[in-house]
Amino acid sequence: MFDVVLYQPEIPPNTGNIMRLCANTGARLHLIEPLGFRLEDRELRRAGLDYREWAEVQTYASFEGFLKSVQPPRLLAFSTRARRFYTEMQYKENDALLFGPETRGLPQELLDTFPEEHRLRLPLLPDNRSLNLSNTVAIAVYEAWRQQGFRGGK
Repeated sequence: MFDVVLYQPEIPPNTGNIMRLCANTGARLHLIEPLGFRLEDRELRRAGLDYREWAEVQTYASFEGFLKSVQPPRLLAFSTRARRFYTEMQYKENDALLFGPETRGLPQELLDTFPEEHRLRLPLLPDNRSLNLSNTVAIAVYEAWRQQGFRGGK
């Protein structure tokens, strides 16, 4: 399946929704600290319902710690500042999908470390800023999974 990587997520219900998404799609969830909440947060638990126990979730003190531990074969960064649409990517099993914090997105200096073809975005109407993080992650994960023929799903 895929790895969903949240870089310094800030809003507990978004992360809870993403945990539920990961539990239902088989994606692994990686959280890069600092987090804007505690994993025991009531709002996170409420959004994730009882799916937390079925989601594979790991936390890392830094992005470098995540890279060293997981060593993803390919890392794709999602940003409103990217040029390439997420639908133009040919997703592969074990791709890691990286998303930035809700209020500021991925830092430009981190985004700049990615090849242009590994920077992806969802289309928006002109003058709109962004979609909700959990919606963006869901769209990306389901596109990647669709391209894999929804392997393992029913």
